[in-house]
Amino acid sequence: MKLNELFENVPDIEIKSLMADSRRKRPDSIFFCVKGMMFDGHRFVEQAIQNGAKVIVYSESIACTHPEVTYIRVKDVNAVFNKVADAFYGYPSHKMTVYGVTGTNGKSSIACIIRDLLDPVSPTGYIGTIAIEYGNVKLPPLLTTPDIDDLHGILKDMLDAGIRNVAMEASSIGIDQGRVDAIDFDVGIFTNLTHDHLDYHGTMENYFQAKKKFFDHLKPGAIAITNADDPYGMRIVEDCPCRVLTYGIDHEADYQVVKYQLLADRTLFVLKCNGMEYELETNLVARFNIYNLLAVIAALNASGMSITQMLPNLRNIKQVEGRMERIDRGQPFNVLVDFAHTPDGIEKVCQFASAITPKGKRIIAITGSAGKRDTVKRPIFGEILDQYADMIILTEDDPRNEKPLDIARQIASGIHRKPYTIIEDRYDAIRQAVEIAQEGDTIIILGKGDEKFIYREFGREPYEGDDAIAREVIDQYWFGKGEKE
Repeated sequence: MKLNELFENVPDIEIKSLMADSRRKRPDSIFFCVKGMMFDGHRFVEQAIQNGAKVIVYSESIACTHPEVTYIRVKDVNAVFNKVADAFYGYPSHKMTVYGVTGTNGKSSIACIIRDLLDPVSPTGYIGTIAIEYGNVKLPPLLTTPDIDDLHGILKDMLDAGIRNVAMEASSIGIDQGRVDAIDFDVGIFTNLTHDHLDYHGTMENYFQAKKKFFDHLKPGAIAITNADDPYGMRIVEDCPCRVLTYGIDHEADYQVVKYQLLADRTLFVLKCNGMEYELETNLVARFNIYNLLAVIAALNASGMSITQMLPNLRNIKQVEGRMERIDRGQPFNVLVDFAHTPDGIEKVCQFASAITPKGKRIIAITGSAGKRDTVKRPIFGEILDQYADMIILTEDDPRNEKPLDIARQIASGIHRKPYTIIEDRYDAIRQAVEIAQEGDTIIILGKGDEKFIYREFGREPYEGDDAIAREVIDQYWFGKGEKE
């Protein structure tokens, strides 16, 4: 693409790529001096030029010393970056139906289920914490919400592959940093808002306002779908310029569950919508998954899929990796793996574990807390586990440059009644839980889900994932033990 197709009064030169990370080699590129959480792109202009930048877009004073480089000063680099990226990749989101999901918990599950239910009808992709998926392509995740250039590039690749819909997660940080400002969302979904990311946002009100920005910027022809039972659910859409639909259990809503039954391996419920009642059965478990499924049903129904068309596919929804995943290797106890890493998320998993664990049997909980992230919630984790679990194993979870032992002790400061132990190595912690489990017990493994890495001081280190390790240690240390005996 020519530079003068993207900017006015500039040279007629060929642009082959965009760049925001000066460390990437991008020949014939435009470098955008974006200010991030840790670094300011204005400081890395020289490096960007060495790596192929022919154009520099900036907003603050820099040394313009290369005559062969074009310098463009703008008021807001991020806003220009969004506009240019959208145009450079051919406006891909405008040519697809885009579902955006935001909230503290449930984003991955809702986006993945939308993809799985819609894909057989119309090719659908997914972008989020778990992966980037479309057609036969499955790529490792970048950020929950990728950076501007990556995001538009992914959407362009999806469009070129014949994808006509995409379900994507929109994180509060991604929204706040303007990564989705140029995405043409057709449906926006709000899940819930509870304690998380306060190390970044500072207060719950700031966190809420970041989420609200997503709905304030929806186009008039879009549809906003919100959780009527969440304290923030109606407030978040009060300035929304488009049609609003609600879902819930405890409050009257457009899509309301009026009766439900939670079982260990499935959920039964009655959905009331448009004056009709539908009896539904799903393999998803736990009350919070009813909310997730309500959001999916509302989004797809509002987009034209009938509820009766969805009914058969709700019975056996594909397991969302690492999200309330039941690990069943034939062992006589329950094992649940969940990505829960917030107080609300952990409590909801604990509540479900309590509901399915027979009286007199134990809940064995394994968890940690991420390093360099929201330290306030650590003792809260301990308080919740102290209320629900019978045995607590504290371990590492993306420690970064903190010591796992120090993090574990902060969690333990909230534990006053129940026994706990600290096993720093996560694999050993899961193994220990399996070895001490007895018939009828429930093991809950919290925090990592299916993630294939652990963040350490030096960066990402490969990790099998809690789900894979759980299967491995059950096979080796439970059934292997039994065979030897």
